Amino acid sequence: MSDIRRVILIIIDSVGCGNAPDAGAFGDQGSNTLANTARAVGGLRLPNLGQLGLGNITSVEGVPPVDEPLGGYGRLTEISGGKDTTTGHWELMGVPLDKPFPTYPDGFPDDLIAEFERRIGSGTLGNYPASGTVIIQELGAEHMLSGKPIVYTSADSVFQIAAHEEVIPVDELYRCCRIARELLTGEHAVGRVIARPFVGEPGDFTRTERRKDFSLSPTKDTLLDVLKADGKEVIGVGKIEDIFAHRGLTQSNHTLNNMAGVDAILEFATADADGLIFANLVDFDMLYGHRNNPRGYADALEEFDVRLPEIQAALRNSDVLMITADHGNDPTTPSTDHSRERVPLLIFGSQVRRRTNLGTRDSFADVAASIADLLDVDWDGAGESFAQAFIAY
Repeated sequence: MSDIRRVILIIIDSVGCGNAPDAGAFGDQGSNTLANTARAVGGLRLPNLGQLGLGNITSVEGVPPVDEPLGGYGRLTEISGGKDTTTGHWELMGVPLDKPFPTYPDGFPDDLIAEFERRIGSGTLGNYPASGTVIIQELGAEHMLSGKPIVYTSADSVFQIAAHEEVIPVDELYRCCRIARELLTGEHAVGRVIARPFVGEPGDFTRTERRKDFSLSPTKDTLLDVLKADGKEVIGVGKIEDIFAHRGLTQSNHTLNNMAGVDAILEFATADADGLIFANLVDFDMLYGHRNNPRGYADALEEFDVRLPEIQAALRNSDVLMITADHGNDPTTPSTDHSRERVPLLIFGSQVRRRTNLGTRDSFADVAASIADLLDVDWDGAGESFAQAFIAY
């Protein structure tokens, strides 16, 4: 039994570190979000992540390896057959997917769209894979004239609905998403239905922060369910509540950007509660990876790095901080979709052994097994704990 009472797990969304053994099967050969972003901008300034061992995991221009990393470092390999947000987070919480969520490279079947239109009482526009920022420019004017919502997908398992907030109010857009979620079951059980509200005028449309995800509920108990059942506090920050269909949490703050997420982590860290603070910082992926913007991606990484010491200072002696990711999204490749990559793993705390090389882990689920080990709860789900490698029992 360890003396650890709380884990703070931060997902720096899409910050992959390349070298996934099956990247070729996903068309992602050569993708390395960290290394390629650094190369594209002439180097990254990440001194605090560097001190934790980030440069010891993979070669990152501007972030050299250090002789004395302040904690544990390694990388995780995804075993589920997908590279989307839901798949990555579920595996991190101990539920790898045996079968990947369905994807729709040619759009959704006509009969499915017809039934969706019948249920919402309106026709639709689109129904093809697209970048969300591009499709609203392509179809936004027609949408404003017709009042029909825009339906689209991507390389991920998503059914996305975009609507101008002055044409279809956000609450009505959310209602349409709930209808889609009820419809998309069985063979069409996509990982997420996503509301994508936007504003502006033709030629100058902008998505707003009132996005909302409607995810499938996990088919098995995740670590969140187990911790909650054991009486632990389980706090979600960012879109965690959506990813897990509001299951397994005792509190949540649905922050909409990275810095609000850091603020929420710091606020929750001041409470004297035992358990898990689980945060997703979304800007890397949503604002920069999907928009092929390496400069913006680099700036977001550097902004997080500047605030990392605040999080470290807020840790109690009985806390462990873990930082990892859920997939890659290399902003330097032609694709605007997620990339199949391994992800970095950094661990810090007063009880964490320094200079601990955790190597390459076989599954994201090792995170769930390790947290269960640290917090002394019974866990019979997937994953192999590496807690004893970095902390004294």
